[in-house]
Amino acid sequence: MDDQVIQRIQDNPKFHELVQKKSSLSWLLTLVILVAYFGLILMIAFEPAVLGAPVSAGGVTTLGIPVGLALIVLAFVLTGIYVRRANTEFDQLNQQLVEDARR
Repeated sequence: MDDQVIQRIQDNPKFHELVQKKSSLSWLLTLVILVAYFGLILMIAFEPAVLGAPVSAGGVTTLGIPVGLALIVLAFVLTGIYVRRANTEFDQLNQQLVEDARR
């Protein structure tokens, strides 16, 4: 790419909007998964009996299993949220930037 084109893109307010939106969403989703993950780790460290309790009376599956699975599902859901926003809102802004830069 030409340096002038790069400079036009960087000077475009839509570029700053795109960077801000992507950054905000990334940090929010990162914070959510880190809180959930470290919450689980802290629960394992300080209250192992809670996660070691059986899900049902007389059962062998502990509460830790569904909680761990929920954490994995949460990671997939958060990834899906990011991908959906990236493929809709962020791609539209990106396309507008490309069109503006070609003018």
